[in-house]
Amino acid sequence: MKKINIIKKNQEFARIIKNNNSFKNSSYIIYIERNNEKLHHFGISVSKKLGNAVTRNKIKRQIKSIIDKKGYKNNFNCIIIVRKNFLNNSFTLNEKLLFEVFEKYKIFKEEENEK
Repeated sequence: MKKINIIKKNQEFARIIKNNNSFKNSSYIIYIERNNEKLHHFGISVSKKLGNAVTRNKIKRQIKSIIDKKGYKNNFNCIIIVRKNFLNNSFTLNEKLLFEVFEKYKIFKEEENEK
């Protein structure tokens, strides 16, 4: 994931979480905000309750790896909050759960093969 596509400021996290509805499943809480920018942005939040800094950074790397596997439309911001059940699931299950949410919100780019 490129640095330009990452949300880091606490004010942006707070604004997106406050103004948008959430989607919850066993591993994630996800907020998606539509906007008029020509980019998409992702923010990842991992609580200290999930483990020490090494564990939290590993989780963030896994989520970034999952996000990089697909192409996305522009004009949205997405906040991903990781829940405790993430640690109990396999990587493939976590990937499937995240992609299901993204499919629901229709933020994937349409590939030429699918048209």
